Amino acid sequence: MSWMEKARSTVGAAVAPSKPGPASSTQSASSSLRVYNALKEFLWLTSDVPRPRLLDLGPAWQSTINFFIEKGYRVTTDDLLRTWKDYKVGEEERLRSTMNAENADRISLAELADAFLTTALQYPEQSFHGVLAWDLFDYFDTEMMPRVIGRLFQLLQPGGSVLTLFHSRPAERFQRYRVIDGQNIEVVAAPTLCVHARVLQNREIMDMFSEFRSSKTFVGRDQVREGLFLK
Repeated sequence: MSWMEKARSTVGAAVAPSKPGPASSTQSASSSLRVYNALKEFLWLTSDVPRPRLLDLGPAWQSTINFFIEKGYRVTTDDLLRTWKDYKVGEEERLRSTMNAENADRISLAELADAFLTTALQYPEQSFHGVLAWDLFDYFDTEMMPRVIGRLFQLLQPGGSVLTLFHSRPAERFQRYRVIDGQNIEVVAAPTLCVHARVLQNREIMDMFSEFRSSKTFVGRDQVREGLFLK
């Protein structure tokens, strides 16, 4: 499939916007603006879709929600990294309390990931036209990455896309992101939720998203790689 051919389908289950809850509109004292080159292409891919549906896998920033709503999107927010961390910690504590000392360190992350996804990302197939995944794949456990990517593939409409970020070196601090306009995002320092797990090489990234038809990557001045993957 040529990247320039926008495969479109407007058939899919409607998704009600999530309740974002408290969402800060106040700029952090420790934040900076970053040009997000792939965002412009991400928006272009849904430019001919009436009322496109967006899944944002980061925290519910009011600026991000407003930006997309003003462009006619229906937005669902789902802070997946936080949900996974809370689930993982809770399950590990529960399992250790019921296991003897000899087996306490034998908790399977693969089993935890499978159990987590029986309740997480539970939306109808082909619900969304786009997913904002930010840099969460740099923080997920190895067992989680292919499972989440597979689930996102199921949730996307044909022609839908996933927008990502990958660090070229271990992140010095934990950060969150919010959209400012059609090409800029704000990088916000945040309390550490997870430790940066790995630096993925370009070939590893392509292999992870091999089920997707097309991909584009951009490398910013900060050497953070942007990825855009088209179903």
